[in-house]
Amino acid sequence: MKQLLDQVAACQVCASHLAMGARPVITASPTSKIIIVGQAPGLAVHQSGIPWDDKSGDNLRKWMQVDKQTFYDPDQIALIPMGFCYPGKGKSGDLPPRKECAPLWHQKLLSQMNDVELIILVGQYAQDYYLGNQTKRTLTETVRHFDDYLPRYFVLPHPSPRNNIWQAKNEWFSELVLPTLKSSIKKILTTN
Repeated sequence: MKQLLDQVAACQVCASHLAMGARPVITASPTSKIIIVGQAPGLAVHQSGIPWDDKSGDNLRKWMQVDKQTFYDPDQIALIPMGFCYPGKGKSGDLPPRKECAPLWHQKLLSQMNDVELIILVGQYAQDYYLGNQTKRTLTETVRHFDDYLPRYFVLPHPSPRNNIWQAKNEWFSELVLPTLKSSIKKILTTN
């Protein structure tokens, strides 16, 4: 795994498409129990080199009910985005994750992680990649039917503060989805 993570860290496959250059940001361990598959690092994460080191990460940890120490322990939780590097700014936020990373690296990483009990798919890109035609018509419908994908996958919207309006419109998310997420994570992390 260390050799593979070193290869990922040195990856330059899409560097010519990245305005700020390649800086892959992931954490993983052969003993990771949970994998969080997000979109791509934002600017703050690109600068710090720490996955989910922003408001979205704060929200995600709150949703999961885990502290930073647990969240950043790769033996517990692997943090593997769809695109490993900051894709740059678009007209209405960050650009989509680069499409090269997941096909190039995800299966290689997962094949070395034999203790994984849950893969959390955060946002449309991760859900489309891992679930394919099993997704529903919209992200909202996919998340509403989260239990269709258990026990292997847990689907979530992106925890960006920009999605607070979505959460306010979909009260079922905090009433039904988050309690199940928290209990699933607690069970995995306390039984191992």
